[in-house]
Amino acid sequence: MLDVGCGAGGVGRAIRDRAESLTGIEPDAEAADEARDAYDLVLVGLAEEWIGEAGGPFDTFLLYDVLEHVVDPVALLRLLRAHAAPGALVHVSVPNARHYSLVRDLVFRGTFGYAQWGHRDNTHLRWFTRRDLAAVLEETGWRVERVVHAPLTSAGRVAERATRGLSAEFLVHQWSALARAA
Repeated sequence: MLDVGCGAGGVGRAIRDRAESLTGIEPDAEAADEARDAYDLVLVGLAEEWIGEAGGPFDTFLLYDVLEHVVDPVALLRLLRAHAAPGALVHVSVPNARHYSLVRDLVFRGTFGYAQWGHRDNTHLRWFTRRDLAAVLEETGWRVERVVHAPLTSAGRVAERATRGLSAEFLVHQWSALARAA
């Protein structure tokens, strides 16, 4: 398993007992150092530069809140596909570019509203809708099995029923996709 952007190792600690081999790649040296107690190997730098040293082929890739920070997500996903075992899985999460707060701020406040962290983190280089996420995965050799979001609030569930499922596109902060090597 390869965790791209493994941070301080939170995911690794949570799945350690279910992974035969767990490798992380993290650009922040301090975070990577913290992750070392949960991973078999942690490489410091960008996945594009270090994947050749990571081993592989990999059965599973994790990219949680990574693609929005990458200069070329297409190149990264193709590179991961090249290091994938047959039938490998990739699990990706990204902020939802269609969240109502972004539209609200653009239309009514006249600002995109970058912040230090969160949904509109000022380090985000790319933005994805549900459709965009599925398209970039398909374009790069991954067959999308599902795109989901976290459970909605009670009010969100009512809105989703009233709009026949359309309101979720505007209510969820993040999309998560599971895809398999095509």
